[in-house]
Amino acid sequence: MKKIVILNGHPNPSSFNKGLVEAYYTGAKTKGVELKIITIADLAFEPNLRFGYQKRMELEPDLLEAIQLIQWADHLVWIHPVWWGGLPALLKGFIDRTFLPGITYQYRDNSLLWDKLLKGKTAHIITTLDQPGWYYRLMYGRPSVNQLKKSTLQFCGVSKVKVTYIGIVRNSTEAQRAKWLKQVEQLASR
Repeated sequence: MKKIVILNGHPNPSSFNKGLVEAYYTGAKTKGVELKIITIADLAFEPNLRFGYQKRMELEPDLLEAIQLIQWADHLVWIHPVWWGGLPALLKGFIDRTFLPGITYQYRDNSLLWDKLLKGKTAHIITTLDQPGWYYRLMYGRPSVNQLKKSTLQFCGVSKVKVTYIGIVRNSTEAQRAKWLKQVEQLASR
């Protein structure tokens, strides 16, 4: 049975992103998969990597549980908004605190190479925008996607990463939002 973890990266737990999480959950449930949700805003942790990588901070219980779920999963679904071209600070802090050497990757001694500890996993990034997805790609080069997909997930061994853009969210109608929720539910049911 496939194991999926959905990560809600919006700091407001009642945002439209929560609706997208619920829609994905509903759609995936029809496929008989095991599902878990991590709502990052609900976790108790220090998002600032205070000492960089010079000294490891003690991992809070919520982060230890999140790491276990990420390691458990076959497929990771990241749902988050794009703010100023990037990830929300809380989501970035979560990644900084959980995607650590020995957990998601491991540098090799006396080598420029590293071991990818999340090898074999896949992912889907579903990101909300206040501009069309094509505009975000062409005009800005999709920096949040590059950061999460290439510099984080693929760096750690997640090989196949699909991306879905939802937008323009600002000023969208209830009918448009319902259409996006149905779209995400259908994506998950495939």
